[in-house]
Amino acid sequence: MNILAIAGSLRTHSSNSALVQIIAELAPVNVSVFDDLGNLPLFSPDIDTEASPQSVISFRAQINAADAILICTPEYAYGMPGSLKNALDWLVSSASLYKKPVAALSASPSPRGGDRALVWLLQTLSALDAHTPEEASFPISIIREEIDVSRIKGTALEQQISAMFRSLETLLSS
Repeated sequence: MNILAIAGSLRTHSSNSALVQIIAELAPVNVSVFDDLGNLPLFSPDIDTEASPQSVISFRAQINAADAILICTPEYAYGMPGSLKNALDWLVSSASLYKKPVAALSASPSPRGGDRALVWLLQTLSALDAHTPEEASFPISIIREEIDVSRIKGTALEQQISAMFRSLETLLSS
């Protein structure tokens, strides 16, 4: 199983990016990280053509090549960042996420874990007809206490992530 992981933050040292890197390194399957979110142009149907920008073509190719996708979003103003929404908007006409297994996480320093951003992400994934199993969708609260530079500190989070991988594998094998 090949998974493409996307951190929804453009911040250099974001907790979401750190979490995605840690998950990629510890994963029982091949996980590659898409880290070019900030280079996608603002979505416009006028440039979503056969001659789309190269960054969009590359992004779609990586999505299409993956068996499953993992998205981890921070919460900004009760929603996901505009850069992540922009990336997902580029996938609408390509149908790249149609019935594709997608894990949707939100990670935040708040006790709510970015749950409002997760709701928005799940609504967008639903509009794209992505398949997001319940076990592969959860908020992670007080993220800075859950991870350090290279590892996950909490056993409960490790178990949630293991269940996430199992649910994605189950979807792919069915």
